[in-house]
Amino acid sequence: MSETSTLIGYRGRTIGRDELTLVPTPPATQTHRPIPHHEIVRALIETLGFRHIGVVHDEYAVSPDGMKVFGVLDLETEMEGCRFSIGLRNSHDKSMRLAMTCGYRVFVCSNMAFAGDFTPVLAKHSKSFSLIDCISVGVDRMQRNFEPMRKQLEGWQRSELTDVAAKVVIYEAFVEGRLEAPKHLARTVHDLYFEPKYEEFQPRTIWSLSNAFTSAFKELDAIPQFKATAKLGEFLEARFSQSF
Repeated sequence: MSETSTLIGYRGRTIGRDELTLVPTPPATQTHRPIPHHEIVRALIETLGFRHIGVVHDEYAVSPDGMKVFGVLDLETEMEGCRFSIGLRNSHDKSMRLAMTCGYRVFVCSNMAFAGDFTPVLAKHSKSFSLIDCISVGVDRMQRNFEPMRKQLEGWQRSELTDVAAKVVIYEAFVEGRLEAPKHLARTVHDLYFEPKYEEFQPRTIWSLSNAFTSAFKELDAIPQFKATAKLGEFLEARFSQSF
């Protein structure tokens, strides 16, 4: 299981990279050239490898007709208490463009939910489409965005909170309704922050508070969890934008 990426497959089923090679690819037309799902994944992993970025975990979900694929890849570009991930999606039937998103929390679902902190690739398979060029440009953009994300996370890890400040944030989130999340989770967030289960979240920081929220959200079903987590980053950034 990954702590930074979430993939919800069709009927909850996911597959590995080897199984992905068995998915058939429809023939090309004059205007559309489907690219095998496994070739996109291979190109992405090779491009990451050229930049000395390894993949430590990956899994995929394919639609019953094989036309759509969704995937997540966790990267070895790890900082203290966090790991970056990539979300991927592609289709053979023109229902969606090839897309990638990256971040320290990535959510990909077969119902088209697709979210990360930065989305560097969104391209359709035209006759002149170059997979290698597209993937290379996307990975380069992701690498440039890693550093701002890293700085933000390190800033959160360094920023200490008083107990009163943390309680005010939880109050604003749930009682004042500034965060779109079920109000009954307020007590869970409070308990996870003030009585953390893991040693790395013992420090009273913005980062520990953020993880108390995301840990509480794991009680929710997949889609409500995705929505709440997506809104959390915006809420905390707005709340603490003046901190650093």
